[in-house]
Amino acid sequence: MVGHQNRDPSADERIDDIANNYVDALAALDPIGSTALGLDSHDDRVTDLSPDGFDARAELTQHALLQMMRTQPALESRVVARDSFLERLGVEVEMEGAGLTRSHVSVVDSCVHQLREAFELMPRTGERALANLSARLEATPKALTGYQVTLLDEAAKGHVSASRQYVKVAAQLRRWSGQGDVRSYFHELVGTCAATASLKRQLDKQADAATAAVLAFARFLESDMAPRGHLEDAVGREHYELRLRMFLGAVTDPREAYDWAWDELKRISREMEKIARDIAPGATPDEVSRILDDDPKHRIEGASAFCDWMQERTDRTFDQLGGRHFDIPAEIRRLRCRIAATADGTIYYTGPSENFSRPGQIWWSVPEGKQTFSTWREATNVHHEGVPGHHLQVATSVYRADTLNRWQRLMCWVSGHGEGWALYAETLMAEFGLVGLPETLGMLDAQRLRTARVILDIGLHLGLRIPEEPVSAFRPGELWNPVLAREFLRDHSHLDDRILDFEIDRYLGWPGQAPSYKLGERCWLEARSSVESQLGRDFNLKAFHHAALDLGSIGLDPMLKVLTNRES
Repeated sequence: MVGHQNRDPSADERIDDIANNYVDALAALDPIGSTALGLDSHDDRVTDLSPDGFDARAELTQHALLQMMRTQPALESRVVARDSFLERLGVEVEMEGAGLTRSHVSVVDSCVHQLREAFELMPRTGERALANLSARLEATPKALTGYQVTLLDEAAKGHVSASRQYVKVAAQLRRWSGQGDVRSYFHELVGTCAATASLKRQLDKQADAATAAVLAFARFLESDMAPRGHLEDAVGREHYELRLRMFLGAVTDPREAYDWAWDELKRISREMEKIARDIAPGATPDEVSRILDDDPKHRIEGASAFCDWMQERTDRTFDQLGGRHFDIPAEIRRLRCRIAATADGTIYYTGPSENFSRPGQIWWSVPEGKQTFSTWREATNVHHEGVPGHHLQVATSVYRADTLNRWQRLMCWVSGHGEGWALYAETLMAEFGLVGLPETLGMLDAQRLRTARVILDIGLHLGLRIPEEPVSAFRPGELWNPVLAREFLRDHSHLDDRILDFEIDRYLGWPGQAPSYKLGERCWLEARSSVESQLGRDFNLKAFHHAALDLGSIGLDPMLKVLTNRES
């Protein structure tokens, strides 16, 4: 337990004041992030992406960090809040100091990606909503011009991303801007608005300007940034360990994690072989996969019908889990499944607004031309993004206004904690007996992919060699490179070529993020096992989940300390 010596009871209130003031101040400086958090008071503006804008946000973070460091709370819950705040903002300051924040551009994460996602989350009905949309569209070209200045300024300091990422993101932006007869993202956006004729003309004109600005930014990435970018994709051990700590909220030895992942991959493969034999005696996992894919019972045609299936599955899961396995308040029992406007092949979750007027949402960015969906494969993704995965976790944090400050509820996000929980949540559905054998095979197939990601991400960025046999029968002794990574991923996933290529680009451009799923799950399982060992017959799984989720998102090292009563 946390000691109370030399603690100041009045500091408990200061903890929350500092955290809540930081949320308000950062929301004003980062309107795009504010929209993502469900705070709509700045929806009429775009984040200043110029060097001055980044400077202002960095100064705010430094100031809040120093304020929090001076506090000495008395209540254990406020000690947890303080430690979480210091850990998160501390690693952000280190990332900024290393030149890894402003220069970061990847196929999954950049200021342009965040801008597009914010537009998706904005309301589009009513006078105020349309006025906000118009104002934000109007401000988009200037914001992207400022972002160009920032990237050039960082490049002059030697802070750049890999050339591959600039080229790939430019290609994404061209798709978002419309090709051939396809309208741009912004024209599709304003086309959904019920506006007057004059406002419609204004929105169309602003969509034209925003589209032109995105195309100009794509040309800038290709002509100005790609020649300046790193030819080598790997970031090296020093930067990788910092990025991994940012994603995990824990100090992790990447080499130990790399070796562990090889053993875990073998374990999962053995489980898949057993499940496959249970489904079709004598058949391999690949053979069973083809049988299930061809079975109309496990197939849905059309993105719209698939979206309906996701929604029905989500609604049913609320009923299956509520009361018996989790206490789920009525406010949380709203989760909307949607098809995203893009076609990148990703699936992601966005949380509810603070007052739950905007529900949590699952977005599926369906690859262009994809019409057939295998439900036995995709059920685990729905549980990962929805219930009992991200939605239950994130919405629980938003709901706990009685115990968590606004920073804990709305702004704090640790990938290893969140993605680790979501991966753990997938296995809970099998543990609870709420999925059948085909869906369990689909879950294991997804687990296999997440484990292969650990191996590839660490192997590529640290320049490791593939282990010799018997650890690996795949290219033993060879040095990891993108070509071998693609071959390895094909052998350990069902991804089609387009998504497979995107995944490799993702790992290369977002170091440390992909391993956070499986390494985060490992930490969740360690916490559960440790608490179960401590409590013995008094251990209650529902109570464990309740206590863990009520902490909000938190670094994995602090989470283990709190849940297992470990000393620092």
